[in-house]
Amino acid sequence: MGSQEVSTVDWQGKHLTVAGLGVSGIPAARALHERGAVVTVVNDGEDERARAQAAELEALGITVRLGDGATLPPSTELVVTAPGWQPDKPLFLAAAEAGVDIWGDVELAWRLRGTNGRKAAPWLAVTGTNGKTTTVRMLASILEAAGLRTAAVGNIGVSLLDAVLGEQEYDVLAVELSSYQLHWAPSLRAHSAAVLNLAPDHLDWHGSMEAYAADKGRVYEGNTVACVYNAADPATEDLVREADVEEGCRAIGFTLGTPGPSQLGVVDGILVDRAFVANRQKQAQELAEVSDVNPPAPHNIANALAAAALARAFGVEPAAVRDGLRNFRPDAHRIEHVADIGDVAYVDDSKATNTHATEASLAAYDSIVWIAGGLAKGATFDELVTGAAKRLRGVVLMGADRALIREALTRHAPEVPVVDLDRTDTGAMSEAVEHAARLARPGDTVLLAPACASMDMFTNYNKRGEAFADAVRARAETSA
Repeated sequence: MGSQEVSTVDWQGKHLTVAGLGVSGIPAARALHERGAVVTVVNDGEDERARAQAAELEALGITVRLGDGATLPPSTELVVTAPGWQPDKPLFLAAAEAGVDIWGDVELAWRLRGTNGRKAAPWLAVTGTNGKTTTVRMLASILEAAGLRTAAVGNIGVSLLDAVLGEQEYDVLAVELSSYQLHWAPSLRAHSAAVLNLAPDHLDWHGSMEAYAADKGRVYEGNTVACVYNAADPATEDLVREADVEEGCRAIGFTLGTPGPSQLGVVDGILVDRAFVANRQKQAQELAEVSDVNPPAPHNIANALAAAALARAFGVEPAAVRDGLRNFRPDAHRIEHVADIGDVAYVDDSKATNTHATEASLAAYDSIVWIAGGLAKGATFDELVTGAAKRLRGVVLMGADRALIREALTRHAPEVPVVDLDRTDTGAMSEAVEHAARLARPGDTVLLAPACASMDMFTNYNKRGEAFADAVRARAETSA
């Protein structure tokens, strides 16, 4: 199916199974039921919330089976799954054996776009191990600055189904896609797409790094205008080479260095475009200044270049790129400056929940007191510590798997002082900030970039970041 074509599936009377309640399952069940399908929802859990959701769907005439997500309902002609359900679940194995297709919420949204009488807006898609949300929100800001009707949707929190079936008509959508979503989206064909970076993540779900990369690479399939890749990450360019794209689709690189032809990059503090100009062999178009990027950390500049490349692929003028980047404000807990106390900066990057994100965060500062630790999710830390060792003034460790980081520090940065907090209660963050403040010297940055998940101590990374910010502000008050 080409990227400008709209699916015309006749859903009337089709027996469909929706796997999973929640932010994608419930809208999918409703949308399919409204189109005349016979819908059965299956869900592993049967807690109070699931029972309440089930009651709402059953009132519409939708069948719901709680506590039984493993069995394929009889007569199922298609399974629509929530993105987090693993491919080796018995339900999916049974569907494959029966020759039943499996779609994710993204695939369903792609098939349903344009079926409500409104224009099917093209998609500018972003995936990668880290930086997806920031890049998509930057892209949406740029598109808005160009006067386009747009929204940041997908894995970012706004349901794609709501975007394609709602009342609002869009000129273009900025779409964040996870590897889970791409795995179940066989016919997705974006206008243009970017893979920001690739590092080991979610390997328990995908089974191998190769399978994870292949699912990320699906975002390039059928692109019509541009496949945007990271020149500093050859694996992303390899995915472009392997993709089956529309004739005339171009490979567009982004780099923190001087760009070559068909690339965007940085020259003397200026973001420049040598891809979407009349003579890319000899010309470059100024887009914005590095200072227009908030914050101007290296990996965030890379995000800005990727967003700019996708916007330029859609025909956005340079002034809108500049204005969109100036207007953009990052989400909380993403390299968020909290306070300066005694010439020491305190920065919250609680969103850095894996080593790849933390590596980028550590690279943004010259002298760091690093607060780290939590749930390692199977990660190893030797490479991260080796790369950051010269930047570390000191380290404060907390959380369930802190010993793994401490051991890597012992091997690769034995001269760096380490404070090991033997506690996993939420109050540990205040103590961590106090120890970090004692280790810091004027000009240093105290950086919360845990390289680990938060659930051993906090509900999520947001709560962890809030605890850090609260502790810093409390210290600022006492130091005033």
